[in-house]
Amino acid sequence: MKLIVLDRDGVINFDSDQFIKNPEEWRPIPGSLEAIARLNQADYRVVVATNQSGIGRGLFDMAMLNAIHDKMHKACGLVGARIDAIFFCPHTNESHCNCRKPKSGMLEEIAARYNLGNLAGVPAVGDSLRDLQAAVPLGAQPYLVLTGKGTRTQAAGGLPEGTRVLPDLAAVVAELV
Repeated sequence: MKLIVLDRDGVINFDSDQFIKNPEEWRPIPGSLEAIARLNQADYRVVVATNQSGIGRGLFDMAMLNAIHDKMHKACGLVGARIDAIFFCPHTNESHCNCRKPKSGMLEEIAARYNLGNLAGVPAVGDSLRDLQAAVPLGAQPYLVLTGKGTRTQAAGGLPEGTRVLPDLAAVVAELV
């Protein structure tokens, strides 16, 4: 089975320092949904792993997160794309949970759900250092995209060894398929 793990904000859709709090604020990055469709056509299972501390902060609730994800699924469907699963952490940094990236709990859950011992070689695409740090302990291949916070992340340095840096999700997909 081919699997890819994508961060949401800054990889699939435009990010916001004020959080994506409702469906109206969710806007896809040009080419990202078509890139997901190309992954589907190449028999990849596309899984999203996203920190959503806006829930823990009281900025939005589960119903609103579901509405945002419903919009994302419908937008994908319009271009023949499909996201197979969405994993999220609703906690704030202060909760010290194991599922919030940069900890690897969310990715461990993905590996377990797909009956994989680890994520060796699985592409993990993010725009922040914490996305990449969560992937490395499980053997996933980190990809930094320069959309979202990616340019700032690259400039700050300290990327995990072997991180591939590409302009956007479409470029990652072009390399993979």
